[in-house]
Amino acid sequence: MRIAMISEHASPLAILGGADAGGQNTHVAELSAALVAAGHDVRVYTRRDAVDLPVTVRSPDGYDVVHVPAGPAEPVAKDGLLPHMGPFGAWLIDRWRGGDWAPEVVHAHFWMSGLAALDAGRETGVPVVQTYHALGTVKRRHQGVQDTSPARRIAYERHLGRSVDRVIAQCRDEVGELVRMGVPRSAMTVVPSGVNLETFAPLGLATEREPGRTRILTVGRLVERKGFQTVVRAMEHVPEAECVVVGGPPAGLLETDPYARRLRALAGSCGVAERVRLVGAVPREEMGRWYRSADVLVAAPWYEPFGLTPLEAMACGVPVVATAVGGLRDTVVDGVTGDLVPARDPRALGAALRALLDDRIRRFAYAGAARARARRHYSWAVTAQRLVEVYDEVATVHRPTRVVA
Repeated sequence: MRIAMISEHASPLAILGGADAGGQNTHVAELSAALVAAGHDVRVYTRRDAVDLPVTVRSPDGYDVVHVPAGPAEPVAKDGLLPHMGPFGAWLIDRWRGGDWAPEVVHAHFWMSGLAALDAGRETGVPVVQTYHALGTVKRRHQGVQDTSPARRIAYERHLGRSVDRVIAQCRDEVGELVRMGVPRSAMTVVPSGVNLETFAPLGLATEREPGRTRILTVGRLVERKGFQTVVRAMEHVPEAECVVVGGPPAGLLETDPYARRLRALAGSCGVAERVRLVGAVPREEMGRWYRSADVLVAAPWYEPFGLTPLEAMACGVPVVATAVGGLRDTVVDGVTGDLVPARDPRALGAALRALLDDRIRRFAYAGAARARARRHYSWAVTAQRLVEVYDEVATVHRPTRVVA
């Protein structure tokens, strides 16, 4: 099939770790690569955010990345992109009508991508599949007045859910949220994200660590909702262990990053500064080394639509201690592949970490079960195949029926 991916702010070519570069970028990149490997023709459309970007770039994995001229050719915060979605959709319409390549199905990633995709799909007759990656209702609930989303985000998300040809929910929790928003259950198919089982595997090099000291690893963008402050506070209850934080800007810029400075100050006030280490952004191809170096991965977000980093750790044979929120309740099986704890509870998190680090047998059992679960249920090949089935279903509805006299 000819498949168009719309990912307005999250380019699959971006360097991960910035404020708006994380799981969605990885998801789009890995899914596109898996679809190409399965024989499909994939083009990813993302906003042009630099003047020197070529219109089209062929990725090493065989899909094209097309830079759409919508808004200024410079970085714009994700929450400021809404006014540019109309021009984004109009450019797609012109491209697909007048060019030599038009998609058979459009898969939009994030709600603003959905608005552009829906406009283009309606004008060109191409079916639209929507993955939200995050929902405004959840963000508003947890961030309150600190939520910087456009005022009508939730209304737009509801409209998309009722208008697109299919909604792809990534976990059971998301299905419940969408139903409460008024999106019909019949419009949804649950297809979880995947993990690259070649990049993330138990065997391979590992980063060095201090002999005799257990390592707790936590990975993600340095934003408050990821719960890094909870992890730092939990270290008071885990004596002797070290905590390594991977993510954020490159190491050389951590000193100027406000949130990184807050974490270091918190570690100092908690008396754990010598056991908390921030390493900054790490190239994706090197992340397997960090996972393999850890005794346990911690994922402590306030909320999480899916959560790729726990899955990557599981594929490397690393047990996970995670907060019982969103997609983490699907990927981490409590008492089997890891432990689930309440969000924003440093004492509960610390107790779970200490108990697991003190129990070598249970830790090894979790590790084996985590690896098996990742391989059995979350390969990108399986995810891509399930989505192709959805693409084919919605495309079949849109294909004209040939009537023979």
